[in-house]
Amino acid sequence: MIDTITYRKMTVDDIDGVLKIEEEAFSLPWTKDAFMQEMTTNLHAYYVVAENDAHQIVGFCGMWLVIDESHITNVAVTEYVKGQGIGEGLMREAIRVAKEHGVVLMTLEVRVSNKIAQNLYRKLDFQNGGIRKGYYSDNLEDALVMWVEFK
Repeated sequence: MIDTITYRKMTVDDIDGVLKIEEEAFSLPWTKDAFMQEMTTNLHAYYVVAENDAHQIVGFCGMWLVIDESHITNVAVTEYVKGQGIGEGLMREAIRVAKEHGVVLMTLEVRVSNKIAQNLYRKLDFQNGGIRKGYYSDNLEDALVMWVEFK
């Protein structure tokens, strides 16, 4: 049976759960200190977590809200719930929050090889914006910049 997923704003107490997913999902994961800085120092940072019925964090999405623009910093879902729509739910919640804050333009970078994520972003009306050559320092893979404008 698939859990009911709740989306909510991340707190400092969620860092350990988010860090586990970050380390599972990314070859160059952010550190605990980086997430602590996002939660306590970066006034532009806003993170959404996806939580299952057992109150376990199963995904997260971070963004920076600056004036009327938002930049998605990271999105990840734990392996055992992939393909259940949680990534889309996280992005939809991030978009809802961004719009609530007056955002009119949202951007992100995604690996050029990550077709699954690109397809999700396109489903949410993101468009291709350009290529950042050698953006990912682990293997110098290019990043596709994508953006969506809210009307």
